[in-house]
Amino acid sequence: MGNKRFLWKLLIPDTKIYLWIITLFVGIIASYNLIIGGLGIILLIYLVYYNWKTQHDRKESWTRYIEGLSYDIDSAAKHAILNLPIPLVMIEFDGSISWYNSKFTEMLEAKEILEMNIEELMPGFKVDNILNDKKDMIIEVTINDRHYKGLYNIVKIAEDGDERYIIMLYWIDITSYKNLKAKYNDEKMIVALIQVDNYEDVLQSTEEKNRPLIIAEIERKINFWASRINALLKPYQKDKYVAFFENQYLERLQAKRFAILDEIREIQVGNEIPATLSIGIGVNGKNPAKIEEYARTAMDLALGRGGDQAIVKNIDALSFYGGKTKAVEKRNKVKARVIAHALRQLIDQSKEVVIMGHKVPDMDSFGAALGVYRASKYRGKEAYIVLNGSNEAIKNLHSRVNDHGNYNLVTNEEVLSILGKDTLVVVLDTHRPSFTQCPEVLDRADKIVLIDHHRRGTEFIDNAVLTYLEPYASSTCELVTEILQYIGDKINIEKVEAEGLMAGIAVDTKNFTFKTGVRTFEAASWLRRSGADTTNVRQLFQDDLETFIAKAEVVKNARILRKNIALSICPKNTHNESLVAAQAADELLDIRGITASFVLGIREEDEIFISGRSLGDINVQVILEKLGGGGHLTVAGTQFKGNTVEKAIEMLEQAIEEYFEEGDE
Repeated sequence: MGNKRFLWKLLIPDTKIYLWIITLFVGIIASYNLIIGGLGIILLIYLVYYNWKTQHDRKESWTRYIEGLSYDIDSAAKHAILNLPIPLVMIEFDGSISWYNSKFTEMLEAKEILEMNIEELMPGFKVDNILNDKKDMIIEVTINDRHYKGLYNIVKIAEDGDERYIIMLYWIDITSYKNLKAKYNDEKMIVALIQVDNYEDVLQSTEEKNRPLIIAEIERKINFWASRINALLKPYQKDKYVAFFENQYLERLQAKRFAILDEIREIQVGNEIPATLSIGIGVNGKNPAKIEEYARTAMDLALGRGGDQAIVKNIDALSFYGGKTKAVEKRNKVKARVIAHALRQLIDQSKEVVIMGHKVPDMDSFGAALGVYRASKYRGKEAYIVLNGSNEAIKNLHSRVNDHGNYNLVTNEEVLSILGKDTLVVVLDTHRPSFTQCPEVLDRADKIVLIDHHRRGTEFIDNAVLTYLEPYASSTCELVTEILQYIGDKINIEKVEAEGLMAGIAVDTKNFTFKTGVRTFEAASWLRRSGADTTNVRQLFQDDLETFIAKAEVVKNARILRKNIALSICPKNTHNESLVAAQAADELLDIRGITASFVLGIREEDEIFISGRSLGDINVQVILEKLGGGGHLTVAGTQFKGNTVEKAIEMLEQAIEEYFEEGDE
């Protein structure tokens, strides 16, 4: 590159080189002839002067041109700023306005705003956000029903040797974009799946002459509800509907908390059982198929939680409405028989069966495990119960099982070495993967069976080949007892197994006083005939003196919220903290006027847990779901880390207030 440039200068030299060449030749001529050399020198002087004069004039002309051009640019810039077609304002760092154009005054519809603070003129706008230079910051304001997006630039100004900074704010009118976006969102399609939960049961409880009336009343209310939101409603089964409506009506439905649920429940046309409705709604899917998938997922979740509720699935977010009533007991045992036959086939096709309950197992979890263990042995398969040590809740039953000596109880490490391709995993009394004894088992298992009675939450074992989730049931032990009756004609269960199943039913029904239906007593009756001794079952719940005193202290220190809710704390390092908290929550319901109770406790590693109990008037499940928990209308719980007890109490009280504000009383 350097050689080319030198060659170019050599071929096209500038004027100075010519003068140097002339000077050289004049010198040579002068050495031979002074007269001619003298004339050459005079000519050379003239040429030098002429060259200097020409260069000087050209430089002055160029300078005048540049100065004129700079003036034109400066004038154009000033003219452009003064006549900018968008609002522009200059402000100091304290927010005071130092200059603005006419478009800005038109935007504010105000005059004489010089030196006023821009934050007073534009509510919601903060100068500090600009000074902090937040990443991806979007400045948007709404003034006189018009929307503006702000762009800013910080400029340094030098005046008389002093330097200062100002902020230039440009405002882009985005009203049309906002209106178009709102219109697009309002007109987006929503899919709603609607189902009458207990259609057949309601008809069977109604006299034949009144059945057409109740069918017509249900259809009339659903059709009227659809007409109010301009929905396209189509029935695809006698008790199932699909509705399509615009997104603009969803907020109205949510504000009224889906009043159609109450309207259907209040139908009385000679029916003994109230009709209930479940609604699953899909929102913001990429296409109609995805929206329908969201709606289907929401419907499955609503039914899994006992029905009588609406659930909105917006991509990954879930909103719950209703679910105020207890799940209606299904008197027909057809499903139990079908599940029993399916489970029998899965057991027969497996090499061994691994049975797993939830962490910190209780009587319901452990008792149900004993029942499934017996079913597996009856079908001639090796079975293992995952149990990482005992606790006070199952201490007595665990001791009897160990005395019996015929049960394979394995730890997490042992069960992972047992798992194979033909292993069947049965999960009991929980549907949350993270709550199981060993979550790693679920990741490695090919065949999973889920049996649970809790109302379904957002976390769920989705890859189960067989799911038996019945929120109407009193306990998992009740479901397992029914399965045992249908899994074989000549099955004989051990006395300890019958008493374990009976204890599981007793603990979840508070000795057959809560959530107890006809089928609960039928299951208990079968267990009694199978050898369960009620006296032995009672002894399984005996506490030591230290636990009894700790429970009494928790009850003693309770305080009352809203005149009917008891709240207490189980102190850290309490002996058998989980058992004490649960039993204390039950005991608090025996106090006159108390309809719900919550007891907080602290486990190892500062894990906070809450046990919630209710007589049925207050849905403790809905309250504790706000804190990441779940359970039933009358029995629920939750646990979390990373908070103090004081913060946990604050969160619980806020969840209780939100529950009553939402009207789920």
